[in-house]
Amino acid sequence: MQKFSAEFRFYEELNDFLPGYRKKQSFPYAFSGKPAIKDAIEACGIPHPEVELIMVNGKSVSFDYHLQNGDRVAVYPMFESIDVTSIIRLREKPLRETRFILDVHLGKLARYLRLCGFDTGWEPINDDHQIVAISTQQKRIILTRDQGLLKHRQVSHGYWVRNTLPAGQLQEVLGRFDLYGQVKPFTRCMVCNGSLHGVSKEQIIAQLQINTIKYFDTFQQCTNCKKVYWPGTHHQRMERMLTGILRQDG
Repeated sequence: MQKFSAEFRFYEELNDFLPGYRKKQSFPYAFSGKPAIKDAIEACGIPHPEVELIMVNGKSVSFDYHLQNGDRVAVYPMFESIDVTSIIRLREKPLRETRFILDVHLGKLARYLRLCGFDTGWEPINDDHQIVAISTQQKRIILTRDQGLLKHRQVSHGYWVRNTLPAGQLQEVLGRFDLYGQVKPFTRCMVCNGSLHGVSKEQIIAQLQINTIKYFDTFQQCTNCKKVYWPGTHHQRMERMLTGILRQDG
């Protein structure tokens, strides 16, 4: 079968997926037949939900475009917080409400996002197919450390989390999706994602230990799992951690 070649260049954080010799420069891509450009991009290692704009020979194209010999291809990352209207959109518009579903490797990040008030789904038993289904049905953005998960055909909104430390991951996600201004600390249950509401000590006194009853008067309770929260030492640690991250915005 006859072999053809196109020239590819990936921009900004899409280079995170490339080997060193291909980063931040044009490189040849050999192919046969007329593959869809989406398949060629993923063959280079880039999950399609990370891509927002493809330019071929100076014109924007969709994922269905079929690669041709001699094409010059420029690929740009997603703009979740920017509505790009003058070019061919590769995904649905940015989700009106920012809601997440996380893979099994990001349990602590899920707790931190809930701490910030974001609707965040996470279950340690969810496999890739369940995560994709939940993302599609509930219109949630997939956050994952597994690049392969983002290559599922049905995924439209997703992001590969680069950082390996939970606090760094939180900072990365807040910055990537421009969420610093939407943080509402201590409004969601870190355990189950339910909403928190204020309760009196008398309402939940049977769930409290003696010292908690003695030293604290302000309480919140999850509307879902009924877990009780109060401003103890754990609350203070979380508050300090979150304050440090929010100070780094701007």
